[in-house]
Amino acid sequence: MISTYSQRLFSITSEAQFQQLTLEAFRFQYHNNAIYQTYCNHLGKHPNQVAKSQDIPFLPIQFFKSHTILSSTNLPQTIFESSGTTQSSTSKHYVTDLELYRQSFFNGFKEFYGNIEDYCILALLPSYLEREGSSLVYMVDELVKRSKHADSGFYLYDLETLKQKLLQLESNQNKTLLIGVSFALLDLAEKFPIKLKHTSVMETGGMKGRRKELIREELHDILKNAFGISHIHSEYGMTELLSQGYSKGNGIFNTPKWMKVLTRDTEDPLSPQPNGKTGGINVIDLANINSCCFIATQDLGKTYKDGSFEVLGRFDHSDVRGCNLMAL
Repeated sequence: MISTYSQRLFSITSEAQFQQLTLEAFRFQYHNNAIYQTYCNHLGKHPNQVAKSQDIPFLPIQFFKSHTILSSTNLPQTIFESSGTTQSSTSKHYVTDLELYRQSFFNGFKEFYGNIEDYCILALLPSYLEREGSSLVYMVDELVKRSKHADSGFYLYDLETLKQKLLQLESNQNKTLLIGVSFALLDLAEKFPIKLKHTSVMETGGMKGRRKELIREELHDILKNAFGISHIHSEYGMTELLSQGYSKGNGIFNTPKWMKVLTRDTEDPLSPQPNGKTGGINVIDLANINSCCFIATQDLGKTYKDGSFEVLGRFDHSDVRGCNLMAL
């Protein structure tokens, strides 16, 4: 299955193709991922009982902290790890095919932003650069390389140099993407407000304990005022996924054709929520074929009829309510 999977994955053009590949991925992972199979069996969800994607069980994301989630017998090429204060509190994503990850984020970027070579990519991700195993740093580093722009690169805390680089790129009317963690973008906005006309600003979320948490509207208003722009872009991704959603403003995200966001009832995690109603976010990420494509996150959000979604916060407790299967 895997040999032709990626070709079909990035050729999806219809909902029917997505649904077919989703069911194939479920059957494959049920038979090749022991943890996921055991979870499905506890819920009475054998492939014989799953005829549509709505019936597929979503694995609680906490399993990535306590188990090795793999649907492949190949050795991992890398291990992406979430941030955390202790070793036990971090999620680990064992990635056996980095080329599939690269195809996913390159194709996803192209779908929403066009040719990467048209951009200069400036990365302001200090908290991620200061630890090992960040999937975001890996992705942005590959985007920087693929952009082939001489000024593309990472900035740690050198905001003065970043300001000068932005001014230079603006004077040359260079199409630029500034991607940064929220607290670092706020530092830049406060110390060096710059009016930008040719630069898109993308926040990846997270104060990482560096600053007071802000709601999205407040954060975006500060950045828009500082940089003289009408919209702040956002990226929705996580250690446990190999695909990303993107928002070009107002906190409304869209996903590439091989990724879909659904919501579940906050009190009954096995019950789907309708569009427009707040629920726990479930993600189908078909690029995750070697680990798990079906993940119940700890985020709260709403989905809309056109397939877009917004993120409204996180569960009050780190547990996904209603799930007592963590001892698998």
